[in-house]
Formats: sequence, structure tokens, C-alpha cells
Amino acid sequence: MEYKRPVQSSPKMKPRLIIHGGAGNIKPTNLTPERYKAVRNSLLGMIAKIHTYMFAPKASSPSGALPTALEVATYAVTLLENDPLFNAGKGAVFTRDGIQQLEASVMASRGFAKRATGVLGLQHVKNPILLAKAMLEHGEEDLWGKKGQGHKDSILERNIDTVQTESVGGAYSDPIRVDAPSAQGHTLLFGASAESLARKYGLELVPTQYFFTQQRWDEHIRSLEREKAGCQAQYLASWSADEYLPQGTTGAVALDSEGVVCCATSTGGLTNKLTGRIGDTPVPGAGYWAEEWEDAVSPAYAVHSSSIWDRANQAIRRPGSALEFAGALRGLMADCLPTPFLYAPVPHHPGSSHLTTIRAFATSGTGNGDSFLRVNAARTAAAFARWQGVSSAKALTAVTGPGGELQKSAGDRWMVTGEGEGGMIGIESVVVRDADGSIVESRSDIIQDHNCPGMFRAWVDDEGKAVFQVWHDDAEVDARGFVGEGRREDVRECEKMAL
Repeated sequence: MEYKRPVQSSPKMKPRLIIHGGAGNIKPTNLTPERYKAVRNSLLGMIAKIHTYMFAPKASSPSGALPTALEVATYAVTLLENDPLFNAGKGAVFTRDGIQQLEASVMASRGFAKRATGVLGLQHVKNPILLAKAMLEHGEEDLWGKKGQGHKDSILERNIDTVQTESVGGAYSDPIRVDAPSAQGHTLLFGASAESLARKYGLELVPTQYFFTQQRWDEHIRSLEREKAGCQAQYLASWSADEYLPQGTTGAVALDSEGVVCCATSTGGLTNKLTGRIGDTPVPGAGYWAEEWEDAVSPAYAVHSSSIWDRANQAIRRPGSALEFAGALRGLMADCLPTPFLYAPVPHHPGSSHLTTIRAFATSGTGNGDSFLRVNAARTAAAFARWQGVSSAKALTAVTGPGGELQKSAGDRWMVTGEGEGGMIGIESVVVRDADGSIVESRSDIIQDHNCPGMFRAWVDDEGKAVFQVWHDDAEVDARGFVGEGRREDVRECEKMAL
């Protein structure tokens, strides 16, 4: 067959998405079928909406470009923040003092000067993820200190904003005068300064009562009473051996048609955390990470591996192992085979020295944030993939899978205090170029793992089917009580589930 070398300089990847709604001590014994159904319907309904959004050309684009990974990931998280079922935004948990302090973050593998931004200690921003997004988008101007950003330019005309914050019990404290003309060179912003910036960006601010939900308040009170009555670690106010107390986050990871991966994460933190506690969600490398690199590692490591990345990496570098397709036939095959369509031209020379592999990886974590901070979980997973040359799926499992770095960090307190518990979702993309810079192969993987009993997550698989899952594939689950666990659904039908 004739093969015509591709000439495109940028990859046209099929957009991908995975979302999560928290992880922890979620068992069939403490998750009622009614709550399971509510979470399943909600996440699958969101997946359908996001799927429609990510494949709809932007009205603002003359060329009909699709939404970027940043736009898709943050749109997904706004849906999670607006749903009281999940520990973010409207469904955020309470601190020990009975207030809510929200956190959010975003990071993209390329395209933004700041790379990552996080916000924390928020009490009035309806959608914290949109503030993190705006900070990332303004990063180039902020880092250069450029004028004309919609803020006052003269240092003599200081941009003072008066921000009211609420103290313990919900009473308003004295107004705080904040001078925050922009996010400047900062990666993380806290409290009043962040909320002042949100106002300048035109984001919606709400009274603290907006975030109140009776379920979270009841969990707050019940766990404090349990702690007071108990004398052992399993009665900590932030974790229970018998009940699932939200200690995780919400998050999304998206891949766009240009090969950029982006993670977006938002949370209320640990149930009954100390007021002022900072979790992993806003901290780059701990609760989230996105990165792109040129892979210079030999594929020899993958001989005994079974991931798609590993097999593709071996095949693409094996002399004489690839098929050649004529243009029309190749297009037909690409339409018929599951995405991504994997192919490789016959090498011009034995070996693989003329091929360059670009890998991108993004992840969003959920679980005990203090443990994620201690092991720098998200960046550690990326580092395993980059420097050990393993697939991102293997790297993720090495950190957040059973027996991984997170579990090890808990020591003897594993499954006693909630330490080390968590999960991570992610996407890996791979683009292979020849010596001329032409793309000869591109593909992507949805990846996920968790070391705790359960993690709420949903995604669209390689064949375009929507999937919702809480437990591992080998978990013993009563199919009668938890209908649809791991079942593949038609995406078009899923939007009805959220109604």
C-alpha cells in the first residue's frame, strides 16, 4: 500500500474528559442506594453536558475552533461546584467553627505564562474555579506588569477595595481595605485579596448563606459530637470508620484538539478542618499538576507492560513493524476503528533515533489533602512518568494506588485516621514526530486509581461511551442496590439523568 507522510505540524487530538466528585471511605455498607443513584445521575448528566460543550465550535471563533482544555475543565468544575451533592462551592463542608472556606486551582500543560494558579480562603465567590481560571488567563499581563488591564495604572491612584469578611458564627467583621490591582506575579491568593480580584474580573459574588446545605451542617455537628464522645482516633471529627465524611474534592481533567491537557480542582476541604487550614487543592504539585515534555527514555522498560502507551511506544520504534495505508484507506480505517487510531509509518532507517515523542500529563487528586501535601502527590506521579519512563497510568498507581506513596505516608495510621486515603484522575497524551517534524502518531489515555474504598468518577471512554464508577472493578458490589456501576452508557441519553 502507498503511504503519504503527514504534513500537519500540530496534533488534532480527539478531545477527552474525566471528572471526579471525591474519594474516601465510600463503601457499599455506608453509601445508600438512593445517594448512589443521585451521584451517578448527576455525574453522568454532567458528562453529557460537557461532552456537548467540548465538541461545539465556539461562536467567538471565526474558524469554528473547539473549546480549549482550560475552558472545558473549568466548565466541568462549575457544574460540580453548583451541585450540593459534592464538596465544592454550593456543597462545601464546614470548618470546626462552622464556616466555609473554599479553594480552587487550574493548571495547563502549556500555553500560559503562570502555568498554575490557586485561590483559597474564599467565602463569597460563587465559582472559585472561575477565579483561578481568570488569574491564569491574565498571567502574561500580570507578570510583565502591563497597563490597560482594566485596573488603575497610577501608583498614586491606588486601587483600594473594601471587602467585608465574616468571622466565626457568621457575623461581619470590620471591613478590610485591600489594594489588589491585579494578581501580579503571584501563583496563590488568599481571602480578601482574592475576592477583591474576583470583583474586578466581574465574577459573581454571593452571601455566605448561599453555600449552606443542611446535609453538610448535619455532618459537621454529628462528627463533632462523635469526637467529643469518643477517645480513639477513629472518632476524629474529620474522619469516621463507619461514615463517609467528605475529605476530598471535585475535579476535572481535559484534553483539547491541540494536545493540551488541563486539570481543574475545587473543594471545601476536610470536614471540620481548622479554620484557616490550607489543603492540597490550591498547591501546585500536591493536589494537581499538568506537564509536557520530550521523552528521551528508551522503551525497553515497557517489555512487560500492557498499557496502550507502552505498546504503542514499542511498536512505533520497532523497525519494520508498522503497516502502511494509502490515504483513502487510512481515512476509512480511522473512521471505523476506536479512537485514537494508532498507526506508524515504516521507518526510513533502522532504530528510532529519528523519532521524537512528546508526552503530556495532567492529574487532579482527591482525598486527604494533608497526605497529598506530604508526598507532593500529583507532581510525584508526573515525575515517575517522566524520569522513570513508565506510562502515566503506572505512575499514577505508584502514588495513589493500593500500597502506593500516599498509603505509605500514613504508616500505622492507615485506615485509622483517614491519612493517606485518596485517588487521582488524569489524562496522558502522546505525540510522535519524525525528523521533519511531521506527526506520525498521536493518542491519549484516560487514567485513574485510588487506594481507599471508593472514588466517585465519570468519563467518556475510547469508544465514546459514558461510564460512572465508584469502586474498583474487583470490588464486591450488590448489583441490585447499585445499578449501573461501571456500565457503559450512550452519552446522548445521559443528559436526561440530571433532570
